[in-house]
Amino acid sequence: MIFLSPQEPIVTGHPLADTVAQYVWLLPLLPLLGFVLNGALSMKAAAKTGPSDPSEAHHDAHGGAGADAHATHDAHVSHDDHHVVRHKYAGLVSLIGPGVLVAAFGLAIAIFAAMRSVDMAHPYVETLFRWMPVSDLKINVALQLDPLSMVMVLVITGVGALIHIFSVGYMQDDPGYPRYFAYLNLFVFFMLLLVLGANYPVMFVGWEGVGLCSYLLIGFWFSDKANADAGKKAFIVNRIGDFGFLVAMFLLFANVGTLDFSGIAANIDKLAAGGAVVTAICLFFFLGCTGKSAQIPLYIWLPDAMAGPTPVSALIHAATMVTAGVYLIARSSLLFSLAPVASLTVALVGGLTALFAATIGLKQWDIKKVLAYSTVSQLGYMFVGVGVGAYTAGVFHLVTHAFFKALLFLGSGSVIFAMHAAYHATHNHSDDAQDMRNMGGLKKHMPVTWILMWIATLAIAGIPVFSGFVSKDAILGAVFERAQGSTLAGSSLMGIPGSTILYLVYAFGLAAALLTAIYMTRMMLYTFHGPNRTGGEAESQLHEAPWIMTGPLVVLGILSAVGGWLNLPEFLPLGPHGVFDKWLEPVVGEATARVAAGGAALAPSTEQALIFTAVAIAIAGIAIAFVRLKPAALVPKKDAAPATGFAKVLEHKYYVDEAYDAAIVQPLVKGSKYILWKGVDVGIIDGLFVNGSALLARATGWIGSQLQSGQIGTYAWVLVLGVIALLGAFVRVH
Repeated sequence: MIFLSPQEPIVTGHPLADTVAQYVWLLPLLPLLGFVLNGALSMKAAAKTGPSDPSEAHHDAHGGAGADAHATHDAHVSHDDHHVVRHKYAGLVSLIGPGVLVAAFGLAIAIFAAMRSVDMAHPYVETLFRWMPVSDLKINVALQLDPLSMVMVLVITGVGALIHIFSVGYMQDDPGYPRYFAYLNLFVFFMLLLVLGANYPVMFVGWEGVGLCSYLLIGFWFSDKANADAGKKAFIVNRIGDFGFLVAMFLLFANVGTLDFSGIAANIDKLAAGGAVVTAICLFFFLGCTGKSAQIPLYIWLPDAMAGPTPVSALIHAATMVTAGVYLIARSSLLFSLAPVASLTVALVGGLTALFAATIGLKQWDIKKVLAYSTVSQLGYMFVGVGVGAYTAGVFHLVTHAFFKALLFLGSGSVIFAMHAAYHATHNHSDDAQDMRNMGGLKKHMPVTWILMWIATLAIAGIPVFSGFVSKDAILGAVFERAQGSTLAGSSLMGIPGSTILYLVYAFGLAAALLTAIYMTRMMLYTFHGPNRTGGEAESQLHEAPWIMTGPLVVLGILSAVGGWLNLPEFLPLGPHGVFDKWLEPVVGEATARVAAGGAALAPSTEQALIFTAVAIAIAGIAIAFVRLKPAALVPKKDAAPATGFAKVLEHKYYVDEAYDAAIVQPLVKGSKYILWKGVDVGIIDGLFVNGSALLARATGWIGSQLQSGQIGTYAWVLVLGVIALLGAFVRVH
């Protein structure tokens, strides 16, 4: 079924109706089932029931329920015990957690094959049940299959399955093993709901769900306050962006009368191109994107989110949640194509974010923090793509980024795993296993990880013919093309011509590409090259991670190397050209044509010159890093001198977090403490109303008690005085 109007679903006889696509509801259901099962195993292991016979209350504690979990915890935290006792349900969880993702990926492949064999000019919508049939508001829980949602499903389930498999090895010793996989499965459920939803409200449920799961996963080791605070920070910052999503939905329904995607496409003419309404809708949607996809000014949560387990970083911050904002704009491409001011804003913020985050990445020492700021920067590239109306290029960079960034995060996880194991074996519990100053020379001990991470580094740097080169070049070329003629070039933002802004964004993109090549090469040199800085005894314990962890890296390495071939430009004779462009044409083709109206395609010579420039910049960045950086001169973290000058500013991330804390957090905390708590709560509510009413009652009672003396003479005198007072008043009246 497909929604042709917001009122009733109409049977259309879609060619996918009688294929495996009718089981699309199983895609989110499978990881939800994994969450239920793993969650039940987690609670069962944690449950501590009392003995059936109270007389046995003092039996051996190791025989009681939950003893295995406790023993596992002890083994996990004891640095002197080399024998690790795994969680009692680890084997079953290891089958369920990754198994549901592998099954979902298999189903996704089958649905994709079915979609390739039919005409996908119109989406296939499977209505599950009615949700909000209220007056003109008709919202159903419905799932939509089209080329765009299918791309996202394949990325989420495919890369997600690899990350789940990697987690089996990485998290094997953790006492919260079932809880971890329960959260991970629940996250994938909500992410699939987000990309498969046939209307904005269903998408919003998934949108909020991944926010909840990110809070749970980032703060997974919640006993450490820093981890718990990082989870709360991500949750709160995302709520700011989600306010924008809600307002955009309210405006959209008020002016179009529907919130389902097909209905909006059918009624898009109700919104005037370039009008204030469609511009406001798109800007509020973009506010939601800045929170979820970590763009200026709401990017601050993502680097702190590295507090969670490393596979979580790979899943949330490479392949899924942080790309939800890019997906939202691509899904809303018809709306954004009518709002050139909003589109210019998206492109400008994306370009600024790409450059700003890249500068911070130059001076980070935590290997995961380098990759975190790299993610923020690459997300900026994606927003530049969708902002200039090159929706295919933006989404394609989303796909290639999922390959090479997941590889980089998981590769860093293997490095951290090896460092922790070496420090554990040598009883070294003081050195930081994530600081690159404590690494060095790891290529000798981890050759497979070294090769694979270099592939990912060359891909993100934009070296031909790795995947990142193709997708990043498509974005930069599209920006230059739009600047020479499009609805964006003919518009203005804050009085600045659109063409000027686009050329500026193009310059930002080139500068960010140079810095990306530098800081990624820096990471590789300090981690894998030069002398080893872990210490002689610890170095002998360094080794490659088990194949349950290395295997997924190999798959991601292949995808990072050749994934760009899905959308090769015409001048590269390595295979069919523009496959990805043709696949997404039914979804974004109309919007792309509207944005590009009035502009001509780049001449082949111009396109080749742009590509040559981008490649030269990437090579120059790698060369600069090799020439300027000396791994042999680097000393371990404990011996390193504090940074000074601008290097200190970059190391402290421009003090943005400190500025937010001083300008927003502390005033709110102090206002809450002195105004809301001490002033309103303690002073007015407790002091005036609660305690004040009690004081009034006590005072009234005291007065009454004084009047009731029990002496007849006193009562007689009071009676006489009362009578005299009444008589006096009566006489004065008359």
